[in-house]
Amino acid sequence: MIRVGQGFDVHRFATPENGRPLTLMGLAIPHDRGLVGHSDADVMVHALMDALLGAAGMGDIGQHFPDTDMAYRGADSCLLLEQVMANLRGQGWRVGNADVLLIGERPKIGPHREAMRARIAPLLGVALEALNIKATTTEKLGFTGRGEGLAAQAVVLLERD
Repeated sequence: MIRVGQGFDVHRFATPENGRPLTLMGLAIPHDRGLVGHSDADVMVHALMDALLGAAGMGDIGQHFPDTDMAYRGADSCLLLEQVMANLRGQGWRVGNADVLLIGERPKIGPHREAMRARIAPLLGVALEALNIKATTTEKLGFTGRGEGLAAQAVVLLERD
């Protein structure tokens, strides 16, 4: 049995004085502003978790990790991803592959792509080549084009015997 899931997430940038770090795919990425969110606001991991949960028919990250629960305030999204994966494995699912897209003008993720893959692939239980990470701009259109925030999309394939 196979299932496909997709995820989408958006977070706005904090003000530069906020001093919040920018976390993408579990890594601190050099940038003048971080993202605002209840957890670490890792927009890419959030989209990935929603895709995983969706493919398994297990709802979304808001159901599992509500922003009204102070236990998740400032949480490391990779730890939340580990919990999602434990739940999926408990139901007999494994990841076939995942494709994650960052949408925004900056930062450029090319220099960080391989480190991102190395950080997330083991959490998913996949080889590096089964995790694709890419980025696109919106040609300076919309909130991402104006540098107000970042968006991310993810698509995953789950397999179960």
